[in-house]
Amino acid sequence: MVICLNVIFTLFTAFIVCWTLIAFFFRKEIKAIFEGDPAATSFFEVLLTYSGLHALVFYKIAHGLHGARAPFFPRYISQLGKFFTGIEIHPGAAIGNSFFIDHGMGVVIGETAIIGDNVTIYQGVTLGGTGKERGKRHPTIGSNVVIGAGAKVLGNITVGGNSYIGANAVVIKDVPANSTVVGVPGRITRQEGKKIEVSLDHIHTLDPIMQNMDELEKRISDLEKR
Repeated sequence: MVICLNVIFTLFTAFIVCWTLIAFFFRKEIKAIFEGDPAATSFFEVLLTYSGLHALVFYKIAHGLHGARAPFFPRYISQLGKFFTGIEIHPGAAIGNSFFIDHGMGVVIGETAIIGDNVTIYQGVTLGGTGKERGKRHPTIGSNVVIGAGAKVLGNITVGGNSYIGANAVVIKDVPANSTVVGVPGRITRQEGKKIEVSLDHIHTLDPIMQNMDELEKRISDLEKR
């Protein structure tokens, strides 16, 4: 009985220590969750139930082992993370601070992907390659970028900072900073230099086709007046 209680106490202590360390080392990511998700109601809820945060814990361990050139274990740990969270992050990817994966199911981040600070991505997003070439073959995402649900950003391209990739967009070309991309293939419109704030409003996204139509109508109107 005493041995059983000692085992339970040891396991409980290890559990508390483990989650305390996670809370400390991932405090920026936890803060990003509160800022980006109105459904986040308590610290312990975020810590214990958010799969995006858990996926980052697996990634950080795998990434550290990958950097140390450990064989096998980095990919094994990343696959464990995929099994438990539905999010696949290659150990070789480089991810900045305050990264937030909302919901997360079906997210795939490739080996040579580079992600800046304060980036938010939603479920079903792929940062993938376009061929079998080696070397840098996955996207580079600037800081303060939001990537909507189901979007695919493919190849060795760069998405500039403060940009928004609309839901289900397919992006295969470079995106300048302060831009919005929508459609298949992705079409680019400018955001007039404004920073993209994390938002759940995927409806009122700037549409480059409608912007072009508005500009065309304005030009026609000016010509008619002349």
